[in-house]
Amino acid sequence: MPRYKLTIEYDGSPLSGWQRQENAPSVQQTLEEALSRFAGAKPVVHGAGRTDAGVHATGQVAHVDLEGEWVGWKLREALNAHLAGTTVAVLQAEAAAADFDARRHAVHRTYVYRILNRRAQPTLDRGRVWHVKRPLDVEAMREAAQGLLGRHDFSTFRDAQCQAKSPVRTLERFEATRSGDEIRCEVGARSFLHRQVRSMVGSLVEVGLGKWSAADLRAALDAADRARCGPVAPSSGLYLVEIDYP
Repeated sequence: MPRYKLTIEYDGSPLSGWQRQENAPSVQQTLEEALSRFAGAKPVVHGAGRTDAGVHATGQVAHVDLEGEWVGWKLREALNAHLAGTTVAVLQAEAAAADFDARRHAVHRTYVYRILNRRAQPTLDRGRVWHVKRPLDVEAMREAAQGLLGRHDFSTFRDAQCQAKSPVRTLERFEATRSGDEIRCEVGARSFLHRQVRSMVGSLVEVGLGKWSAADLRAALDAADRARCGPVAPSSGLYLVEIDYP
């Protein structure tokens, strides 16, 4: 059965996350129902990353096996026609190798976290940013973030429900930049623990607020203790933006 690679964008605000749930709509369910309406059967869509409820994506990747041969652009157009009215869209569809696995074959993932740092509440970006009213020192945040780079036990920034076998990960990039009222944290690694990015960003904001120093953030990391994590950043500001393959 032919396999296809999908590149997907979604607003996660009304969704329960990537994975299919019994009592709430998910990205996976939305895609599978759209596919079944024109491709028949009950296809299973396998995502590269299981984003949480409320998390967005501009570059999620998935694979799916479908009966029959499809030209990439026709598959994309058919899918988007059946996704009309949802908050999910397929940016690209293409034929993939029979053994391509969207999750296992990924070599790098990039997330962006958006913080709106101003007194006034968000209007156009409501549900798509973390609104922090108090001024944040982005230079202090940028400096402190460098202490998280490299291979570490990230137990401090690992959700209690994380099912990964090991808490050890290699963080390759963590940049914090400001443009006007918006601070963007760009984080890159081969893989992440459950809620690792939101946990790290939440703790980094403590640095930006002057409550923590860079040394405090590093000490929290070295403690490998979930109790040492700062507040977890809300899902509304997190975006899965890119997944790289060999």
